[in-house]
Amino acid sequence: MRLLMLGGTEFVGRTITEDALDRGWEVTVFHRGHHAPPPGTAALHGDRTAPGGLAALAEGEWDLVVDTWGGAPTAVRDSARLLAPRAGRYAYVSSRSVYAYPAPAGLTEDGPVVDGSPDAGSTAYAEDKRGAELAALDAFGDRALLVRAGLILGPYENVGRLPWWLDRTARGGPMLAPGPRDLPLQYIDVRDLARWTLDAAAAGLGGPYDLVSPPGHATMGTLLDACAAATGTTPDLRWTDADAIREAGIEAWTELPIWLPEGELHDYMFGSDVTKALAAGLVCRPVEDTVADTWAWLRSIGGVAPQRPDRPRKGISAEREAALLGL
Repeated sequence: MRLLMLGGTEFVGRTITEDALDRGWEVTVFHRGHHAPPPGTAALHGDRTAPGGLAALAEGEWDLVVDTWGGAPTAVRDSARLLAPRAGRYAYVSSRSVYAYPAPAGLTEDGPVVDGSPDAGSTAYAEDKRGAELAALDAFGDRALLVRAGLILGPYENVGRLPWWLDRTARGGPMLAPGPRDLPLQYIDVRDLARWTLDAAAAGLGGPYDLVSPPGHATMGTLLDACAAATGTTPDLRWTDADAIREAGIEAWTELPIWLPEGELHDYMFGSDVTKALAAGLVCRPVEDTVADTWAWLRSIGGVAPQRPDRPRKGISAEREAALLGL
């Protein structure tokens, strides 16, 4: 298989690239040159947002294109149109954020989505992803696979969610644990996303698939227990209910990454029905493996995770945590 990876140097793109290389595929990475792609790839350079930025893609044929773009839909539109005559299939890594909010737990791929346009500039994340989906469909039709990922965790993470919990757990001591302990989580290990995407595209699948673990694959309790096991520490977990956290003015998702209290937003983020993806071969590794491997990766790079410049840093300060715990 000949794969063209549009962006293959960080997190999701890098993991997909490495999976393809492990399969013995011939991989070309098109990127801006800010980070080195994995060894064994051919590199083409260009900026999708600049005039003439796709010049390096004017020639060449590929069996599959994988695209993780998260900005203006016009970038996907222009790339897909250019490549459609010379590429077999197009897999676009989208997001479950394309579903209209609020959405009940149990939502499937048939649920209502936000408005988007392939001809739009960048507006908001959900609308950008939906516009990009439409751009891929316009150019490739049923040859387009839409991978609607949920929360993505694992090695190479450059958003700061799981790395923050691992770093906090490694410090030990009394630790704010947002409850309840059995609060169900739903996420996808980036390596499981990569494997499924390449398998599905190679099998000729098309259309939308929600790609996250089954609901309750992990809980806040099993996640934090896995962090303790991976780091070799025994933090004093202080389980705290959502009301106390809310009254202290502490923000879910940002100050307490991954965690969302029970309710409408939790149902939206962690209540997807993934029957379709499971039937199409999705297999999700245990949370313990995701956490341990992410910790091993962090240690291999000196303990400091990369941080996307367009995303705010995650995690509560030590002072605010201590204040809530009464320390």
